[in-house]
Amino acid sequence: MLKRLVCTISVFTLISLFLSGCSYSGTDGNFLHQVFVEPFTYLIESTASLFDGSFGIAIVLITLLIRLVLMPFMLKQYKNQKQMKEKMALIKPEMDKIQRELKKTDSHERQKELQQEMMKLYTKHGVNPLSMGCLPLVIQAPILMGFYYAIQSSQEIATHSFLWFNLGTANIPLAILAGLIYFLQFKVQQNKMTIDQQQGNPMMRWMGLISPVMILVISFSVPAALPLYWSVSGLFLIVQTIFANKVWLKKPKYGV
Repeated sequence: MLKRLVCTISVFTLISLFLSGCSYSGTDGNFLHQVFVEPFTYLIESTASLFDGSFGIAIVLITLLIRLVLMPFMLKQYKNQKQMKEKMALIKPEMDKIQRELKKTDSHERQKELQQEMMKLYTKHGVNPLSMGCLPLVIQAPILMGFYYAIQSSQEIATHSFLWFNLGTANIPLAILAGLIYFLQFKVQQNKMTIDQQQGNPMMRWMGLISPVMILVISFSVPAALPLYWSVSGLFLIVQTIFANKVWLKKPKYGV
């Protein structure tokens, strides 16, 4: 769990650092801006032109399109996580026994033997804690960040309105809505954890609150186009998580 958390933070930090330099000025000739941002800028403007210049509709539709494209990768990640949890639950009694012996012994040779037993247990049941890896995040991050910066840097978007708000100025009700949607997404994600998993990972429960809190705080000071993007994306993630839990992951894939 900790390795997955480190992986997530590392990937998004690196991508953010690479793309942040091309969010506003000095973008001409910038390779990263040309590859990741400009295609989305063109897509947003082209889509808006199909809907009487509505950049709000363009942001909503493109956000949904991106999430649909990324959905197979997310579902595969959910499936891998579920299979790994089932396998870890299966070997937990034996793992607990080995770990208790590890705590008791002071012999380096005995510790090595126990560690080898642990690796044999992993191999026997096909358990690889690193099997989920960072690939899904590596695929998603450049796409999502490129779209984010295309919205953030567009002068056209800043001059248009959508529903009750101006896309170029901060909007408090929309900021609160974006924060609430991501909090709801966190609760839906948390509900798929068993009671034992929640009790065993209290830190992860608090870590899950970071995203909605950050989105709420940031949304108070950024153009409303961004919390609109976050709101639509968060709603899609809620539906995606419910679909994964009720349909995609309904039956266990690994048994005794």
